[in-house]
Amino acid sequence: MAITLGSVQLRIMRVLWDEGEATARRITDVLSEQSPIAHSTVQTLLRKLETKRAVAHEQQDRTFFFRALVAESEVTRSAAQDLLARVFQGSISGLVGHLLESEEVSPEEMQRLRQLVNHKTQEASE
Repeated sequence: MAITLGSVQLRIMRVLWDEGEATARRITDVLSEQSPIAHSTVQTLLRKLETKRAVAHEQQDRTFFFRALVAESEVTRSAAQDLLARVFQGSISGLVGHLLESEEVSPEEMQRLRQLVNHKTQEASE
């Protein structure tokens, strides 16, 4: 299931992935630590996430507790595939080349990239 999320929706999902479940108030408080966000905005986005079947809620007394229905890896994979297709016409080397040319890459990240390339190369030759 491909799911696309806006940046604030993704921030809401990260809170749910980190905490397992949370109230809308708790999500608002966590998000507001980085930058202020209206509680009504969080509530609206939670309803939209429910419509997308990304989250669900359970009611305890008069309080709704929200939880993620999709895994972080699923959302990451979907977003990466969308970016790759829309911006780089499916070219992995185009995406990686752009990142290497335009972003600061630490020696540790370069080593990790080499490991990933070596692993893929070995897989392809088997």
